[in-house]
Amino acid sequence: MLTRLSIRNYAIIDQLEIDLSNHLSIITGETGAGKSIIVGALGLILGQRAETAVLKNKDQKCIVEGYFLTETKQEKIMTFLKDHELDVHEEIVVRREIAPNGKSRAFINDTPVNLSQLNALSSLLVDLHQQFDTLDLGQSDFQRAVIDALAGNHSALAQYHTVYKELAELKNKLRLLKQQKTEFNKEFDYHQFQFNELEEANFEPGELEKLDAELKMITNAEGINKALEKALYELDEGEAPVLLKLKQVIAQFHPYQSMLPGLSELEHRLNSAYIELQDISGEASSLKDKISFDENAAEKINERMSAGYRLLKKHGVKTTDDLIEIKTALEKKLQDVLNIDETIDTTETAYNKLFAAITEKASAISAKRKAIIKPLEQQVNQMLVQVGMPNARIKVDITAAGLNAFGADEIALLFDANKSNHFQPLRKVASGGELSRLMLCIKSLVATSMDMPTLIFDEIDTGISGEAAKQVGVIMKALSSARQVICITHQPQIAGKADAHYFVYKEVKNDMVSTGVRLLNKDERIVAIARMLSGEKPTAAALENAREMIMN
Repeated sequence: MLTRLSIRNYAIIDQLEIDLSNHLSIITGETGAGKSIIVGALGLILGQRAETAVLKNKDQKCIVEGYFLTETKQEKIMTFLKDHELDVHEEIVVRREIAPNGKSRAFINDTPVNLSQLNALSSLLVDLHQQFDTLDLGQSDFQRAVIDALAGNHSALAQYHTVYKELAELKNKLRLLKQQKTEFNKEFDYHQFQFNELEEANFEPGELEKLDAELKMITNAEGINKALEKALYELDEGEAPVLLKLKQVIAQFHPYQSMLPGLSELEHRLNSAYIELQDISGEASSLKDKISFDENAAEKINERMSAGYRLLKKHGVKTTDDLIEIKTALEKKLQDVLNIDETIDTTETAYNKLFAAITEKASAISAKRKAIIKPLEQQVNQMLVQVGMPNARIKVDITAAGLNAFGADEIALLFDANKSNHFQPLRKVASGGELSRLMLCIKSLVATSMDMPTLIFDEIDTGISGEAAKQVGVIMKALSSARQVICITHQPQIAGKADAHYFVYKEVKNDMVSTGVRLLNKDERIVAIARMLSGEKPTAAALENAREMIMN
């Protein structure tokens, strides 16, 4: 709800403050007084483009502020504020500034925002209807929202949206799985060939490294054998064996070990060395018995290693364990190919089950929509007669469509202005004035069912008078019981329905023309409406007529 509009340095406005009623606010004034200028200033905080030409004083900036009172139950507004990290308050202050250099800035609750953000929030706060505008009545989303509001589909659509989201996720999962299967199938034969090679090779962990060491031993068996023989000869079998000489040295020390401190320790260490060398001799003898050159074994190892090195090079790795890891990975890929069909079957079953459920929900939503078509058409057509369009009719066209985020229907409001029975889409055939009055009729029907913002009607009463204008006022009055309505009008019948009547006037200050606005009291309202009826000097009859309009 727009509680206050503040305008400074805009066109012929020096400074203006308007505190608005939360029901029906009517704005009147002579042609050229500045009513449209106020709407233009309002357009700035709705995200419209700004030009420096609007600055009254070219040395000062223009500032337009709108103060909006919101409720926490208005989910779309609260979600917008949270999504854009804006302060959440019951009162939202929207401000637009235009500097003398032409730069424009926008703020929401004192936080700078860009024009697209300002436009998005303002569309949730204000619904501005002007002559010749392309109104949202011509948009399919709004038409569907009207039908669903009257059909009471809010909770059913909320449930439907939940299931539709799950269905979309399953559909995407299924698409990715089938795409993955296609990729798997393309590479299956190649992966199978690689796996078979490694499976056939059947390497053990570290096998190639062990074979390499074994082959080196076999190919160097003769040299190793000679080295061991020489060691055994020197230790045990030569002309002066090391072990024999060491034993003799130990024997020489033995008689004197108690006579010289440290000699006993030296003899003990020599004994230890003797025992170690004996053990080395035995180990060398044992190793010598194991050494032999087996040409067949060497050939087999070479063949095995050749196959292994070929696979190492092919897969770009360095160790046997790397090959085993690749084999394990290939085995998993091959198994995935086998498992993916099962996963696809499971996902398709879940998708089909969910599709059946959402189709049933869509059918229930469609049935409720179709049930309110005739009552809606009758009510709107009756109201069109009231507002001066006796030959105009609407028709609601609902046709089956594929499942979408809002059910399985295509909804279109069709219009016939002249009882020709040639119904066409609203945006193609309805004029600005017809659209505005039609919008008024429809929104008055759904005011309590839809979460609508403040409604502003700028001279939608052009071309009507008398009883039709009176009925427009009656409808606006009824609409304002559920929503804030602001209307700029030249019709006294509409002005008489106001909860708050604002008069726009021009005045000359310091040889400069400026626009002002004041809230009229009851007596001032009577005079203002009488002037709208009969001219600058209202007659007694006009005054009485104005008084009756206000009283009624």
